[in-house]
Amino acid sequence: MQFETLAIHDGQTPDPVTGSVTFPVFQSSTFEREDLNHHREFFYSRIGNPTRKALESSLALLENARFGLAFASGVAATMAALQVVRPGDHIVSGIDIYGGTYRIFEQLLRPWGVSITYAEDESTEGYEACIRPETRLIWLESPSNPLLRISDIRALSVAAKRNGILIAVDNTFASPYFQRPLEHGADIVVHSTTKYLGGHSDVIGGAVVLDDEALHRTIKNYQAAAGAIPGPWDCWLVMRGLKTLKIRMKEHEANAMHLARLLEKHPAVEQVLYPGLPSHPQHELAKRQMSGFGGMLTFALKGGLPAVENLVGRLKLFALADSLGGVESLVASPAKMTLGALSAEERLKRGCSDNLVRMSIGLEHAGDLEADLLGALSPP
Repeated sequence: MQFETLAIHDGQTPDPVTGSVTFPVFQSSTFEREDLNHHREFFYSRIGNPTRKALESSLALLENARFGLAFASGVAATMAALQVVRPGDHIVSGIDIYGGTYRIFEQLLRPWGVSITYAEDESTEGYEACIRPETRLIWLESPSNPLLRISDIRALSVAAKRNGILIAVDNTFASPYFQRPLEHGADIVVHSTTKYLGGHSDVIGGAVVLDDEALHRTIKNYQAAAGAIPGPWDCWLVMRGLKTLKIRMKEHEANAMHLARLLEKHPAVEQVLYPGLPSHPQHELAKRQMSGFGGMLTFALKGGLPAVENLVGRLKLFALADSLGGVESLVASPAKMTLGALSAEERLKRGCSDNLVRMSIGLEHAGDLEADLLGALSPP
């Protein structure tokens, strides 16, 4: 079956008791046992819930995987995936990563005795140069946040396996519709389901998807023990979002491409970062690895931070807000918002200058978004 059919049907079959075509919300914390020696499949919702199981099955199918695990947030999913490392282990990570992941690395893992090296050269050779004998995991975001860099997942997976290392990919920006990292050799895929998978800015969640049974057991045990699980209603909201993922992602991409081409010609813009543009440094890699380029767009304005402040103050359709991936268009300053906790020196090291603008392009009419953006960029 094709992607959109899987998204609507598999894992979300009609309820066998009532015939409801929408999978029910099992808003129950506990389930009756048969007797002292036997329990049904579900007995306590921290361990397992029917609505959560339906979501997890759907997530696995969309990533062409065997196992899916749902979590209460994207960072909870990231923390769960990182249970594969132990004190004394080493992680190689891309340098351009989500600020929440950076906080986990620096504030949680490093004090526990896990060391992290950030590959400033994000080529395959750059990652390989960072590998040590104690390296356990390579962590990728592709496309990355906020610079939309593309890593060669297949080449890095080959290098990782050659060195006995696991590779995890945060696939939030691409979604399973545009990219499936396990098919390129990755071991673990992480999502913030808050973003494109939920798609409506009304739920917080995360997911880990994988094929390996032993890894699944490790992360599943952590899920049950740590308990950072989504409630049934949150799971239902994400399942609702999955059903329209294909049509939403195609429209996000179409609008983003339209605005990226527009911005590339604008005199107020210094640089546009969008994998769908031939000017993007990894455009050819993105074409090989992805079936589309997504709805995230980053650009640099001439005039520095004052130009950014002027732009966000004049936009009307683009809401100044954290997060991304919803039906509405959002704008953010990476330097002041998503990476605002980092020092100016650290931000510059990561390529995050004060004149950067990150946009999550929504599903409004492209002409309306164009008019809003051009109006905000015009001289006061």
